[in-house]
Amino acid sequence: MPQSAATGALAVEGLCKAFGDALVLDQAGLRVPAGRVVALLGPSGCGKTTLLRCIAGLERPDAGQVRLDGRDLSAPGAFVAPERRRIGMVFQDGALFPHLTVAGNVGYGLSRSERRGARVAEALALVDLAGFGDRLPASLSGGQAQRVALARALVTRPSVLLLDEPFSNLDTILRIQIRAEVQRLLADLGVTAVFVTHDQEEAFVVGDEVAVMLAGRVVQQAAPAELYRAPASRAVAGFLGDANLLPGVAAAGLADTAIGRVPLRNGLRGDVDVLLRPEQLRVSAGAAATIDSVQYFGHDAIYLTRLPGGAALRVRVLDAPEFRPGDTVDLDYVGGPTVGYPRASAG
Repeated sequence: MPQSAATGALAVEGLCKAFGDALVLDQAGLRVPAGRVVALLGPSGCGKTTLLRCIAGLERPDAGQVRLDGRDLSAPGAFVAPERRRIGMVFQDGALFPHLTVAGNVGYGLSRSERRGARVAEALALVDLAGFGDRLPASLSGGQAQRVALARALVTRPSVLLLDEPFSNLDTILRIQIRAEVQRLLADLGVTAVFVTHDQEEAFVVGDEVAVMLAGRVVQQAAPAELYRAPASRAVAGFLGDANLLPGVAAAGLADTAIGRVPLRNGLRGDVDVLLRPEQLRVSAGAAATIDSVQYFGHDAIYLTRLPGGAALRVRVLDAPEFRPGDTVDLDYVGGPTVGYPRASAG
């Protein structure tokens, strides 16, 4: 398989962008090491697509800098046009030209001489669409159309590849299949890429690192496992899957809580809220809590339990549920060191 020349290191610092009175990017920052994939994860409306468009040069930021391999693409007094940035982009809907063949779409950004060469065929082979060059977009499935869009972005041999929720219009099974294929392709090519999504599972699968974006800012960037184990704030913890927050009192690396002592990663003291993921809790016969409801998903089950003081805790078990609503149980913490947040903090 041909190797991509896309090895650029991308750096975004202090990016601001407003549309009228609406501030969409608020001092946003992002780092993408050469040859790595960073998944930009956040809810709808947080500014993900605007950040991507500013990196591509499709929007001009009001302040801040975008650098590629140390070269200013957007900075005070400097702005490089999109076509001169060597950045490829895959849009949410593919954005194929319906009147052009697959080969015509893929080769659209190439010179005439490059279109006559092997570049288009090589790009189609990369995405497993060899022999599709003469077909029209209307004859393609949704997954095939997205592969064509990916080939079009790769054929120009960009330094950075930007993907804006490229699988959101696909059904669940196809989405999982195409996601795995794209993840493998990016890894094989060593492409520097930013992958935008609002889906945590997708971000964790595709990204070497995940950058969480909330309200116009990247609030934390880390490897997926570190991000999940040690979210920097309550807001990040709640966005990344189920997050139980249980009051406790911290000292000497431990927090005393209603279900016992819990080891802490951060050296807090005093009143804290302790992060307990549902899979870090064990349920057994006892009298410490009451089961309010049971949700069975086949591969696992969730107990919604309630402590005497009213605190609700979600518990995940990788088996068929043993207990029923109304049963009383004991709860134990069985995970490793977790994080706590100062009780007085709103973060």
